[in-house]
Amino acid sequence: MPDLLPALPEIFVLTLACAVLLVEAYTKNGYWSYALTQLTLLGAAVLTVFTTSADTVYAFNGLFVDDLMGDVLKLMTYLAAIVSVVYSRTYLTDRGMFRGEYFALLLFAVLGMMVMISAAHFLSLYLGLELLSLSLYAMVALQRDSKVATEAAMKYFVLGALASGLLLYGMSLIYGLTGSLHLAEVAATVDFRNQTVLAFGLVFLLAGLGFKLGAAPFHMWVPDIYHGAPTAVTLFLGSVPKLAAFAFVMRLLVDGLHPAVGDWQQMLAVMAVVSLVVGNLAAIVQTNIKRMLAYSTIAHMGFLLLGVLSGSYAGYSAAMFYVVTYVLMSLGAFGMVVYLSRGGFEAERVDDFRGLNATHPWLAAVMAMMMLSMAGLPPFLGFYAKLTVLQALVGAGWLWLAVVAVLMSLIGAYYYLRVVKVMYFDAPHAEPLVPATAAGDVRALLSLNGAAVLLLGILPQPLITLCAYAIQASFR
Repeated sequence: MPDLLPALPEIFVLTLACAVLLVEAYTKNGYWSYALTQLTLLGAAVLTVFTTSADTVYAFNGLFVDDLMGDVLKLMTYLAAIVSVVYSRTYLTDRGMFRGEYFALLLFAVLGMMVMISAAHFLSLYLGLELLSLSLYAMVALQRDSKVATEAAMKYFVLGALASGLLLYGMSLIYGLTGSLHLAEVAATVDFRNQTVLAFGLVFLLAGLGFKLGAAPFHMWVPDIYHGAPTAVTLFLGSVPKLAAFAFVMRLLVDGLHPAVGDWQQMLAVMAVVSLVVGNLAAIVQTNIKRMLAYSTIAHMGFLLLGVLSGSYAGYSAAMFYVVTYVLMSLGAFGMVVYLSRGGFEAERVDDFRGLNATHPWLAAVMAMMMLSMAGLPPFLGFYAKLTVLQALVGAGWLWLAVVAVLMSLIGAYYYLRVVKVMYFDAPHAEPLVPATAAGDVRALLSLNGAAVLLLGILPQPLITLCAYAIQASFR
C-alpha cells in the first residue's frame, strides 16, 4: 500500500480510461464519455492534491517519484486537458469525432504524461513517453476520411519511432557507462574518465529530447503535424504535452545527468539558438495560422531550453514558469481557431481573421491578448515569462545568449502583430467569420483564458513563487 499511495492518481486515470472505452461500447453516446472524461480529470486533481507532500517520496523500487514539481505539473496538465476538451466539443461533434475513442486516447495520453512527470528511472521515463506518443499518433489519425490527417499521422509515427530509437540508444550508452538505470544512481556514478561514451550518449539523448520538444534542428515534424491534424487534436497536441516534455528534460538532465552539466549546456545552447532563429524566421512567411503557431512553438521551446541550460535554480524555475505560461497562451490561441471553425470550414488561414473586431470585438480582444502575450509585450504574462528566462541567463553568465534571444523576440513580434493588424485594421470578408455555435461555456472559458493571461501578467509573482518553490523542494 505505501507504494500505491503516491501513484493513486495514475491508477485512477488508468481505471477510468478503461471505463470510458466500456461506456462508449454500451451507450454509443459521446456525451457520456465526455462527462466521464471531465470527471476523471477532476478526480485525478483531487487525488493529486490529497497525495501532495513537502517531502520527495519514491515508490516501486525507485521507478516512481512523487515531489512538489511533479504535483504542480500534473495539476496544470489536468487543467489544460479539461480546457482543451471543452474547447473541442463542438468541433468534434460537427466532424463526427465526438466519440469515446477520442476521449479514451486523450486520457491515455494524460496518463503517459503523468508517468513521465513522476519518472525516476530510464524505463519509466520511456514507458510514459511511448504511452503518450502512441496515443497522440492515433489522435492525429482519428479523422479517418481526411487524407491530410492520415499523412500527418504517418509522418509523426515514422519520425517518432526514429526519435525513440535515438533516445533508447542514448540511454543504453549511459547505462553501459554507469551500470544503472535509476536516475539518482546515474548521477552518483557517471564516469567522466570515458568522455567519448558520455558525449555520444548525451548527443543521442538530446536528439531524442529535441524531437519530443519540437526544438530545432529536430523540428521537421512540427509544422506538418500541427497543420495536418484536426484542429481539436492540434489544440491538445500543441499545449498539454509540453508540460510533460519539460518534466522529461528535468528528470533526465537535472536528476540524472547534472554532473555532466558542462557537456549538455553547450549542446542545449546550440539547439536553443537554432530553434529561436528557425522558428521566428520561418513563421514570418506563413499564411496558415496553425503552421505559424507551429513555428512559434519551435521558437518558444528555444526559450524553454535557455532556462534549463543556465544550470541554476533560477533558470529551472524560470523554465517551469515559461512552460506553464506557454500552455496558457497556446490553449487560448488554438482554442480561438477551434471556436471559429465550423462544419465544413476551418478557420486556419490568417486571412480568415480579417475584420474580426468589426463582427466579434470580444473574440478579437481575446485573440489579440494571446498574440501580444506570445510576442512578449507587457503587461501580458508572456513578457514576464521571457524576462525571467533572460534574467536567469544573464545571472549565469550567458550574456550573448540573452542578446540573441532578445533580437529573435523582436523579429518574432512581427508575425504576432500581423494577426492583430488583420483583425483590427483590415475590412471583414463579405461573409464574416462566425463561431459554429453560441456555446456559452466555451465563450466564457475563452474569456477566462484571456483574463488569466492579462491578470497573471499584471500580478505574476504568485505563479513565479510557486514554480521557484516547487523546483527548490524537488531538487534540493
